[in-house]
Amino acid sequence: MAALPEPISALIAALSKLPGIGPRSAERIALHLIQSEAGWVGNLADAMVSARERVGSCTVCGGLTEVQPCRICGDDRRDSSLVCLVERPVDIITIEKSATYRGKYHALGGKISPLNGIGPEDLRVVELEARLTNEPIREIIIALPSDVEGDATSSYLAKVLSERGVKVTRIAHGLPVGSGLEFADELTLSRAIEGRRELR
Repeated sequence: MAALPEPISALIAALSKLPGIGPRSAERIALHLIQSEAGWVGNLADAMVSARERVGSCTVCGGLTEVQPCRICGDDRRDSSLVCLVERPVDIITIEKSATYRGKYHALGGKISPLNGIGPEDLRVVELEARLTNEPIREIIIALPSDVEGDATSSYLAKVLSERGVKVTRIAHGLPVGSGLEFADELTLSRAIEGRRELR
């Protein structure tokens, strides 16, 4: 098979670094792009550069925004006494899609992971404590992943935050909707049973 021109190989290499894009997908996308109308490709490139330059982190919650503070933090209709603690800014977008939560957020920017050299001081914990002093926060909902690092981070934060007199809760973990018991692992089943609630 003939070697691809260097610019195409370079584009494939760049695209394959995107999450969820393997070598074959990167090649298909690259070949599609170089055969597309130049104006459309230029608009795509401009949109990517513009988004990267205009979107930053909210100074309050750490979420993605182009205004300060972000629209969620600046919305007086949201419940300021309730803060949902997430790992990454994109997790805020995921929860917002559910259209069920009307409080505010705080993105930690990661999880405690001693093996990777990440401790509490590397996360946005100090900023969270400052918010407890300056905002009328009564409850913090921890919405971190259910893995070793997520559990360790949740335990650490529960201890630190409870000492500040704030109620600390964690989102329920259980079975995904539409899934059968045979597809669930033991830990998921255990947490689903522990997190059960009364039917009314």
